[in-house]
Amino acid sequence: MASKTQLHDGDVSAFLDRLTDPVKRADSDRLIGAMETASGAKATMRGPRIIGFGTYHYRGKSCEGDARPIGFSPRSSAISRYITGGNEERADVLARFGKHKVGKGCSYVKRLSDIDESVLDELIVDGLALASKMDEESR
Repeated sequence: MASKTQLHDGDVSAFLDRLTDPVKRADSDRLIGAMETASGAKATMRGPRIIGFGTYHYRGKSCEGDARPIGFSPRSSAISRYITGGNEERADVLARFGKHKVGKGCSYVKRLSDIDESVLDELIVDGLALASKMDEESR
């Protein structure tokens, strides 16, 4: 796993206290609540800028390691949402998500008010289920 996503000893509250946009801070607090509830895991720093929830083990054809099944990063231009699994496989769900952009392994939203949070919850649950399956298969 890349060092920018490894478990980090940073403090989540201190990281969030540095946010200057009050809406992004409020959105981050809401995301933490939703992701902690869904995962049953406390928010932890994954690298210096990603907030992750839980850990799962994966084994691929050429790599193996531990990762966070779900997480996000409140970046200056958008909130990056990280959920285990590919965006291609979730195209039908993402079509209902609302205003967002898709990256290789994440999606970006400006504000939570731009998306359908029930679809976000669906994506979170799906990512957690996939991570759990991958964890079981890798052991």
